[in-house]
Formats: sequence, C-alpha cells, structure tokens
Amino acid sequence: MTKDKAKKNSVEIAAAREGAVVQRTFWERNKLTHGYLLQKKIGGVGISIVRAILLFGLCFLILQPVLNKISVSFMTEDDVYNPIVISIPLHPTVENYQIAATIMEYAKGVTTSLIVSVLAAVIQVSMATLVGYGFARFRFPLKKMWFAFVMLLIMVPPQTVSTSLHLHFSRFDFLGIIKLITGTTLNLRSSPIPYILMSLGCMGLKNGLYIYLVRQYFRNIPVDLEEAAYIDGCGTVKTFFKIMLPQARPIITSCFLFAFVWQWTDGFYSRLFLSNFTLVSTSLSNIVASLGVYVARVQSGSSNAQASISPLRSNQILSTGTMLILAPVLVLYMFAQRQFVESLASTGIKM
Repeated sequence: MTKDKAKKNSVEIAAAREGAVVQRTFWERNKLTHGYLLQKKIGGVGISIVRAILLFGLCFLILQPVLNKISVSFMTEDDVYNPIVISIPLHPTVENYQIAATIMEYAKGVTTSLIVSVLAAVIQVSMATLVGYGFARFRFPLKKMWFAFVMLLIMVPPQTVSTSLHLHFSRFDFLGIIKLITGTTLNLRSSPIPYILMSLGCMGLKNGLYIYLVRQYFRNIPVDLEEAAYIDGCGTVKTFFKIMLPQARPIITSCFLFAFVWQWTDGFYSRLFLSNFTLVSTSLSNIVASLGVYVARVQSGSSNAQASISPLRSNQILSTGTMLILAPVLVLYMFAQRQFVESLASTGIKM
C-alpha cells in the first residue's frame, strides 16, 4: 500500500507540473524569454501582412485588365457611355459577342487556327525534345557554339529576319534541284508549308526557348536511370523513348502549351505566310476596321459603305474579340494546369 501511495503521489506531482506548464499564458512565456516571443510574433504577423498585400497587388495588376475586358464585353452601347456604370453592366447583353463572332468569322477562324497551332506546336515540341536531350546528355564537336546559337535564337526577334524569310519562301528552291527540273522556283507563301519546314528545323516561333527548357529539365534527371537501362541492354534510342521521354512529360506539356498559345495569338508569321487563311489572330487585328463596314451593312444594307464608329464602341468590340480568343486557351490550360505547374517546379536553372 505504501508503494502504491508513493507512486500515486509522484504521478499527481508530475501531472501538476505539466498542468502548470500548460496553464502558462503567452505573456508569462514571453517574460521568461525576455520579450523574444512577442518580437517573433509581431515579426511573423508583419511579414504575413506585407506578403498578402504584395500578392493582392500583383494579382490585381494581372487580373484587372482581364476583368475589365470581361465587364465591357457584356455592356450595351448605352452602358459604355454612361458615367455611372464602371465595372458592373447595368443592362447585361451578349450582343457584342454575336457581333464580334460575325466580324471575325469565329467558327472558321477557330478551326483553321486550331489546325495550324496544333500542327506547329507538335512539330516544334518534338524537335525541341530531341535537340534538348542531345544538348543535355551527349558530347559532340562545337557543342557550346551550337548552344550559343540556340541562345541567340531566343534573343533575336523574328522581325529582323522577316525580309530574308519572305524572299526565301517566295522563291523556294532546294539546292537548285527544283529550278533545274521545273525551270522556276516555288512560292510557298499562303501555305502552311513554311511553318512545317521552320518547325522541323527548330527555327519556328520561340523554338530556342523550348530547346533550352527541355535541356534544363533533362540535366536535372539522374544519369543513373540511363546507365541502368544501358546495362539491361537498351540502346540509346530505346532508352530515350522508354525511359527518358515518360520522365519529361511535364516539361513537354509546358512547351506544348507555350507553343500552342504563342502560335494561337501570333500575328507576325500569320501575316507573312498565311495571309489568305482566316485565323483568329489576324481577324482580331482587323476587327476595328471591319466594324464600320458591318454596321453600315446592317443599317443600310450596303456592303460598300462604312459607318462612323466611336472609339469607345470600337474598344468594346475589340475587348469582346479578345475574350473570344482567350476562351479556348483558358479551357486548354484548365485541363493541363497540373502538368504545367509540375514542370515549372521541377525545371531548374542548371548550367
């Protein structure tokens, strides 16, 4: 009994001590640390507030123009001129989308742009994956010089070579063979062939950036995976397709998204090579000029007349057309966002 009583007393004393520790208030613990606990608490709260303000400001700067375009696209013409209406439409309408879709020939433009963008993006990403893997894993003569050319391809804007591209594809010939057989050169403009040839040669829109991103991703993958595959009897090609390519799915998805979006909104190469095609990017650039003709045709039935359109109304239809172009891109991003974020998190800057 004495032993049991002593054991019970010791348990009660230990519990009392733990209770005393638990019951200490914040100020008591702060006093024991000579004010350090309070300073740490104030510093943490201050940093959280500053971080929240910066993130809110950054998100507002990014989203405010888009939200403004969405709001304007649903306004009537009277709401645009009404000084009371700022962000929320007083009389919401979808008439602006009907007008913009008609002027842009939206259904035809989306179909053509989708075919061209997907075709160019697939070829660009395929070639960039092969070239990026070569730069990341193999040694070959003048490797640094060739990679410097890749970096130069990123920095040089395509407008600087527009004249040479125009002359090259308007008088296309391969080592003089075509002219020798037919007696004349080929005019490849107004066709998707220049897109395909440039993408196959890694000279497409932003192709240098895709090579760089793929190279950085493959450099972060351990070499042990390839060495284990070589030991098991896999060759270089089989190792690439069976081992390395599945590992690179996130960066391939990201490069495809970049290639698709830049091709979808491109106006430079589209005007240079596909001037006879109806694309959403070129239709948007001409939407303001076509609005006057559309309004005159609706009001008077004449296709040769042109009505006078106010700048506010023109900007409203332009904002609506912009939202029509952004809609397919947003849908594509919703389905591929997980792979996109994963690639950004795992791709490092490793030189």
